[in-house]
Amino acid sequence: MRPLTNEKPPGKAILPGVPGVRLQGGYRWTICALLFCATTINYMDRQILAILAATLEHEIGWTESQYGFIVTGFQAAYAVGLLAFGRILDRRTTRFGYALAVGLWSIAAAAHGAVRSTLGFGIARGMLGFGEGGNFPAAVKGVSEWFERRERALAIGIFNSGSNIGAILTPLVVPWIVLRFGWRWAFFLTGALGLPWIVLWLLIYRRGPVESGAGEESTSAVRWSSLFRLRETWAFFLARSLTDPVWWFYLYWAPKFLHSKHGLSLTELGLPLIVIYAVASGGAVFGGWLSSLLMRRGWSTNAARKTAILVCALMATPMVFGARVSGSWTAVTILSLAAAGHQGWATNMFACLTELFPRNAVSTVVGITGFGGSLGGMFAATATGFILQATGSYTAVFVWAGLAYLFVLALIHVMVPRMQPVSNEAIQEKL
Repeated sequence: MRPLTNEKPPGKAILPGVPGVRLQGGYRWTICALLFCATTINYMDRQILAILAATLEHEIGWTESQYGFIVTGFQAAYAVGLLAFGRILDRRTTRFGYALAVGLWSIAAAAHGAVRSTLGFGIARGMLGFGEGGNFPAAVKGVSEWFERRERALAIGIFNSGSNIGAILTPLVVPWIVLRFGWRWAFFLTGALGLPWIVLWLLIYRRGPVESGAGEESTSAVRWSSLFRLRETWAFFLARSLTDPVWWFYLYWAPKFLHSKHGLSLTELGLPLIVIYAVASGGAVFGGWLSSLLMRRGWSTNAARKTAILVCALMATPMVFGARVSGSWTAVTILSLAAAGHQGWATNMFACLTELFPRNAVSTVVGITGFGGSLGGMFAATATGFILQATGSYTAVFVWAGLAYLFVLALIHVMVPRMQPVSNEAIQEKL
């Protein structure tokens, strides 16, 4: 039997845990497709509220600041879910942890259709946030188990583009459902999408043969305390704390911005949002492709990742003018470019984590850094709600959305001047 190694992938491989079953080398791309589908469903379930915000504001009667609190509640639960599922995935298996996460968030997504008050939406949103916290720790770990370094950023870019495909499908599907069956059915039907995915995932997925980013293998999860003593953890914790809120802003306020400042109705929002998230989807793949290309051409991991991150940061800078443009399509163009920049940025952030940390720590670190992003998002959502209610102006948040990435890249470079794998021994020394 030919052993699996980190060298050139064999044409055929034994499926781990299923004796006698042989798969073509393309099996890892089947796994990537499943990760893509789960991320698409994840974002459809979370994006419905943004699409229906104006409708539900009239139906339920919440204020701008209450909407901000609902978003904050989701992010608080999402932060807890990131930490919880990060540990579950490193202590158990990717197969079990991902199925559990999708099951929880699917039930919570459907539960939105049964509530009748602002408080009810807040509770359902919190349940959804906790379950959805498992998506990225599981997906990133799945990539680390099945893809070698030079392929990881591209694989992450592909599955991460599912977030934008979900954001594209939502404005296409949800208005149609609402107009024919009512807004409650929009939540019921999209919540059911995760169930067939769980069946496929449990039937197909097994742990992959690729070694960890640090070139080591371990069966035990590392402790949070040791990871928090590493400057690499703090660098990416702070990076996501300062840039994830920008993406939350695009998700939850871009439709409201186009509605309130450019007069687009629910039916008119569809095409602009499709354009924004289609371009963002391309940005996710582009960011992964660019850094992978540079590595194939002999660039070091450090130079390739940071160059790709810089390019993506520059794509977001026109946002500083986003609140001042008069034409709706000019605003859409700026939002599209910035959203693409963020997605390419996020792709390379995740790829860096798979390379810096051993496989038995990847999900935990993704959870920790995602927790930082959610904390930042909680603060930003509440602050944005109050700023908009008090001033009616998007200028301040747009300026921050345009400049945050360059500031954070400089911060990362100071804290992690060279991206080198952290071994299990180095982590244990921090205990």
